Amino acid sequence: MIKVQFAATRPDGAYALAIPARGDDALEARLAALGEAAGPAARAADAQRFERELGGIAETFLAEGDSVRRLLILGLGGQPEADGGFERAGGALTARLLVSGETRLVVDLSGLNLSGDEAARLAFGAAARSWRYDTYRTKLPRKQQPTLEEVVIVGGGEDAAAAWGRFDALLQGLDLTRTLVTEPANIIYPETFVERVRASLDGTGVEIEVLDETQMAKLGMGSLLGVAQGSIRPPRLLVMRWNGGVAGARPVALVGKGVTFDTGGISIKPALGMEAMKWDMGGAGAVAGAMKTLATRKAKVNVIGVCGLVENMPDGNAQRPGDVVTSMSGQTIEVINTDAEGRLVLADAMTWVQRAAKPEVMVDLATLTGAMIISLGHEYGGLFSNDDGLAETLAAAGLATGDKLWRFPMGEAYNKIMDSPIADMKNSASREGGSITAACFLERFVEEGVKWAHLDIAGMVWSDKAGSLYDKGATGYGVALLDRYIADNHER
Repeated sequence: MIKVQFAATRPDGAYALAIPARGDDALEARLAALGEAAGPAARAADAQRFERELGGIAETFLAEGDSVRRLLILGLGGQPEADGGFERAGGALTARLLVSGETRLVVDLSGLNLSGDEAARLAFGAAARSWRYDTYRTKLPRKQQPTLEEVVIVGGGEDAAAAWGRFDALLQGLDLTRTLVTEPANIIYPETFVERVRASLDGTGVEIEVLDETQMAKLGMGSLLGVAQGSIRPPRLLVMRWNGGVAGARPVALVGKGVTFDTGGISIKPALGMEAMKWDMGGAGAVAGAMKTLATRKAKVNVIGVCGLVENMPDGNAQRPGDVVTSMSGQTIEVINTDAEGRLVLADAMTWVQRAAKPEVMVDLATLTGAMIISLGHEYGGLFSNDDGLAETLAAAGLATGDKLWRFPMGEAYNKIMDSPIADMKNSASREGGSITAACFLERFVEEGVKWAHLDIAGMVWSDKAGSLYDKGATGYGVALLDRYIADNHER
């Protein structure tokens, strides 16, 4: 990602210049610092039908001696302080310049009277949008190669640099999550997921614990191990502890589904699009990224992150439809569909963290059901909870960060659908209400007194089109959401 700096005045040298304008600004007056060039620049913007809409950009060039400087007039709309407007505006600048040939961007906020936080948010948007992963591209055409290396924010106030610290921490978490989600399954599998996260968290103060298949077998994790038994890649339970709060205080538990590749097992998926199942560990990736962010900014809270890591493959030892497994909770599960594997992984991970850490709140994240994409598309993650207050605070954090959530109903009518005639429950039922019945399955593993929320993020961790803060590919969804939720509700 690009480097971010803050300055009181514009630097010398070569750079592209961006001047933001609010929706009701008189454009020529806003550009007055350009001197005689203000009028022509304003007329050039009008010729491009520039209406100062949020994220809109009018582009022109200014003569400066024997050279020219690229000028971008950036629209802020009417209320950029709402709904992530500053972040979106910053992202629009990077989207325009990332492969433009420009190496340095100066954004002059002088005269806008923005707070340091608002200036930092704009810088965050610019940096977040610059993330790319070109590791395996050896013949990238010159015009597709990123050139933008630095953004300098001018006139953001004395406290902009101080405000930047928490956004920089968030960027580091996003980088980890997006990298894990982007890497192919021959590179990231349970053991290497652990290695990558361990290396990324080294020096942050996060305590790492890893359970292997032998340890999980001794604990009775038949639900998780059943999913993994068809793969030559052994499963892992990755535990990350950040103890930044009051000593002995009950932690917040974050649990992530980490299916590093999902063929569907014996209930094998269609070949078309199966390559996308490398991101079926997006929930675990989000948990790892959130832990990185929290530790980097030294969050004053105790948090435990748990990732259930498996690969779901269809070999001769693979779990079969009709098998019955015993979970760590002691409850038995009839496996109807081996492609409903994420909930089997989460069941044991949730039981383990509740018994090991006694959390007051537990939030799980999982790319759990295709039905969620049918319901919400790629605009919201699904939210299910046994506590109204928890659901409301998570939804509020989603609106504040752009990682939006939409709550779904639960209840006995849905729950009884998951009853099995030969075991305590089955792992899959009818197609109707598939995301809801999956959540009802998970709720059976929530212990008494624990406030729990399940986030089905199947439509959110990967995008086939660019967004305001990400290019095509891994979005990093969930990291900002969890960080904001914890900051607003649990830090002391």
